[in-house]
Amino acid sequence: MTTLSTTHPDRQLFPAVTPALAVTIVLAGLSADVLWEVWARLITPIFVGGPLEPAGLVQSVFGLQSRFLAELIHAAVGIIAYPIGYLFVARPLQRALLPGLPLLLTGIGFGIGLWIFALYVMAHLIAGLPAFLGFIPLTWASLVGHVIFGVTVALVVRRRGA
Repeated sequence: MTTLSTTHPDRQLFPAVTPALAVTIVLAGLSADVLWEVWARLITPIFVGGPLEPAGLVQSVFGLQSRFLAELIHAAVGIIAYPIGYLFVARPLQRALLPGLPLLLTGIGFGIGLWIFALYVMAHLIAGLPAFLGFIPLTWASLVGHVIFGVTVALVVRRRGA
């Protein structure tokens, strides 16, 4: 049976909420977001002819005219909200249900979850676009980008000992 162990950090379901955790959240989010942006804007166009443009999705979801505001919202979600989701949802689920799962697979699973959230929940259910954008090449580039993001968050969190 899984408990809220406080004796060993690797066995706790949830991290202690401390200033150090806030630093970890921001560092994990910034690291992952920088790698996401490199993938989305520099590498993806080589493979599919154009960049990933999550700000366009944010504009569709919220009905925004401002591209800058949409970019800012996407950055805030990536830098703050998604690492919090990893620490308080994804990793606790992994520790409770699959405690022996390697960190890399946890990060990959988190990234796939983010991809499903972005391209099914937000793009399809909320913005009304085709599910997973109709599985066009950008869909798969987005999957790779989200997996890179998820693995990066997991690695930074582990490195910081959170």
